[in-house]
Amino acid sequence: MSHSAFHGLIIASGIWRAVLMTPGGELPFNFETKEVNGRSEIFINNGDENIEVNEISYANDSLIIQLPVYDSEFRVSVAGDSMKGYWYNNSRKNYAPMPFKAFLGENYRFIKNAKSEIKLPEKWEWKFSPDTKDSSEAVALFKQDGTDVRGTLLTESGDYRFLHGSLNNDSLFLSYFDGAFAYLFKASVKNNTMNGVFYSGHHWQQPWQAVVNENAELPDPFKLTFLKSDTTPFSFSALRLDSTVFSFPNKELKGRVVIVEMMGTWCPNCMDETAFLSDYYAKIKNQDLTIIGLAFEKTSDFRKSVSNVKRVKDRYHVQYETLIAGNREGAASKMSMLSKINGYPTTIFIDRKGKVRKIYTGFNGPATGAFHERTKDDFIRIINTLLSEK
Repeated sequence: MSHSAFHGLIIASGIWRAVLMTPGGELPFNFETKEVNGRSEIFINNGDENIEVNEISYANDSLIIQLPVYDSEFRVSVAGDSMKGYWYNNSRKNYAPMPFKAFLGENYRFIKNAKSEIKLPEKWEWKFSPDTKDSSEAVALFKQDGTDVRGTLLTESGDYRFLHGSLNNDSLFLSYFDGAFAYLFKASVKNNTMNGVFYSGHHWQQPWQAVVNENAELPDPFKLTFLKSDTTPFSFSALRLDSTVFSFPNKELKGRVVIVEMMGTWCPNCMDETAFLSDYYAKIKNQDLTIIGLAFEKTSDFRKSVSNVKRVKDRYHVQYETLIAGNREGAASKMSMLSKINGYPTTIFIDRKGKVRKIYTGFNGPATGAFHERTKDDFIRIINTLLSEK
């Protein structure tokens, strides 16, 4: 086990088991500490996802671990092979910081020696808050290896990222932590049905039920949001990062294909889409294609919004323009020509004549496997079609 000095502080390298104390009980996740170029870095692990955390500083005997992209941080004290402190989710000012502890050398997530005879089928039809007015649907995908379970939930507004956990007897436990979201699922499994509770951070919990259904499907993401009227022009104004006003339609974009990505720096599915669009845009280098990020933030503070957007642009090497559209609460009135904003991201495909041709709600991220590939293929096909029109 190596040690690296870090501003006078020593973090031991290795695998850690971390626990957040939530209203639903302990929410565990794992991370690895490594020495990279003489500095300590942390890699948060959620199943098949590893999140690099390299903004680490030291102040007043505390380690400040700033999470990438999102406006959240850990403040912890480190004593050899243990850490304890709090997670501050700064985008949720109304909630108290969440107690946190971590121990070196523990590489299990929920249960050290889990045992179960259950074999989980891969695809499930899922209902949050069943039989209530708040009921909503999802499709769950699972991969099982022994008692280790990985999976995700597909919903109309995107997916629940890389869930990871285990089966123990007839109980299923799953968690996810990325700095913006802290998810905990607990359920009992019996006869191809599950009944459970979902907890998100401090602020949310709801019951859910799932049944095996290999044909489970969600509504077509191209049909969830539409223009209220064919005669209403699609238009908006927003601020560039230098605070000058940008308006659309825009004569400089005349004759170009335009993609407007309604997003927020607080939204993981938006980050998945941004990573894809940024990579795609850099590769095709087509002068006739313009992508515009339209950020609806949780804060109304313009400078804070700019800082959030710059961090995202740096992390994903974004070469297209991202504008500050204002506070998320005002999105519906700002985009009043849309039937409804069903989720973030919402992506609007506009042809060379300035006509909206497609609107896509949500984005299936890498955790969804084949669904992710299909979403990327759909986007590329639409872009190619629009670019081929003269």
